[in-house]
Amino acid sequence: MNFNEIVALDKADPLANKRDEFDLPADTIYLDGNSLGALPKAVKSRVAEVVSQQWGSHLIRSWNDHQWIDLPTLVGEKVAPIIGAAKGQVICCDSISVNLFKLLSSALSLNPERNVVLSTKDNFPTDLYMVQGLSELLGPDLCQLKLVAEQSIEQNLNDSVAVLLLTQVNFRTGQLLDMQKLTQLAHEKGILVIWDLAHSAGALPVELDNCNADFAVGCGYKYLNGGPGSPAFLYVAKRHQAAVKQPLSGWMGHAKPFAFDAIYQGADTINQYLCGTPSVIAMSALDAALDVWQDVDISQVREKSIALADVFIKLVQTHSCLSDLRLCSTENSSQRGSQLAFSHTDAFAICQALIEKGVIADFRAPNILRFGFTPLYTSFEEIWQAVTILAEVVKSQLYTQPRFNLAGKVT
Repeated sequence: MNFNEIVALDKADPLANKRDEFDLPADTIYLDGNSLGALPKAVKSRVAEVVSQQWGSHLIRSWNDHQWIDLPTLVGEKVAPIIGAAKGQVICCDSISVNLFKLLSSALSLNPERNVVLSTKDNFPTDLYMVQGLSELLGPDLCQLKLVAEQSIEQNLNDSVAVLLLTQVNFRTGQLLDMQKLTQLAHEKGILVIWDLAHSAGALPVELDNCNADFAVGCGYKYLNGGPGSPAFLYVAKRHQAAVKQPLSGWMGHAKPFAFDAIYQGADTINQYLCGTPSVIAMSALDAALDVWQDVDISQVREKSIALADVFIKLVQTHSCLSDLRLCSTENSSQRGSQLAFSHTDAFAICQALIEKGVIADFRAPNILRFGFTPLYTSFEEIWQAVTILAEVVKSQLYTQPRFNLAGKVT
């Protein structure tokens, strides 16, 4: 693959103009949007307005005048089409961890005769920690975590399992799980499914409703570009909403929060998953960031994501000096999210050297060098430049210099 072919790919890119909607630093190739999305320009102006005008001038009136009180619902409805959900099933609030606690409790209460939460050994740790914490709270008779390899999920779906907790895209390898198949198989065994969409929402088509999903969580700060610590979201299928209860019965989840009744009565809608007062500045930032998606075809995002990763792989293969980089992600693009993982004994040092050279990748223990592809603002020319710099770093052995081997540091 030559440079002229790369230029042609950029010229034919239907998403190329989207890059102009982001405030990207000069002389930086950003391949870590799967950890923290880049800053949309609209967010800068929205946050300034919320702080100086809405809060600064209108003060408490803004809860009504600027719909602060409705932000969790309004933002949730903007997320819904990105994850294949009809209205009334997505709410924006809290963090993935807190939302998982709520959904795990709800799912277990719907399956009271069973106690096993089945998940994968390489699931993102916070998902597993939340199950462990709930198990300590309730006792193993009511909640018990069982971990299996990703390839063994199907064989472990049995009558003891109450909840199947899965992340659609593996945070290390990028392996994409088959949501439709696994949800169907779980339902055939009477198992409810919670999907973590942290690495798939905004990166590929997610079809919660079409897959008959039960519950899902996701974050706002990766592919949705809502900013560091951006509020998360959760999904509860409409068919479950009247029957479920969640344990964090904060006032915003009350059926009539401003009646200020001393006795809690949860809403029978998705609003029951609200807890405390929403973080207005953070949620306003996410609200503005989601406007970037209004005219985006998610299938085009997926097509470009696959193309960016495939070009990256092909270019790596043209450099003999990169032969020690072992691809840990599948080469089958249909079974991969929007990232690539390579293992190398010096992955951390290589990552640090790349960052010094202006290529922002990231490291995941124990030896993974990870590159994320965010189609709304990543160009094919940047992929060419990134691999060229990667080859220079490895061939020159720049990464062996002491400053790149700081034990205990992460990116």
